[in-house]
Amino acid sequence: MSLEGYIEYQRREFCKDLPCPVQQLLDGAQEGSTEYQRIRGICQSHCIHSTYEFHHWLIQKGYLIIRPQQPSNV
Repeated sequence: MSLEGYIEYQRREFCKDLPCPVQQLLDGAQEGSTEYQRIRGICQSHCIHSTYEFHHWLIQKGYLIIRPQQPSNV
């Protein structure tokens, strides 16, 4: 869902902006390959950056984190 006049966060934008060394390895691997999946596992289970860093990066870049007042029953 996007709001008019706003852009959404793009997948791995934070990682690429740092630049994260694990993301650089991922960029060099062929998507879907065994090596790609192995590196992706590092990101999923053992990210070298914290949610604190990510949250402050979002603020610094001007992102807003929003949700509906009443969550939908999806």
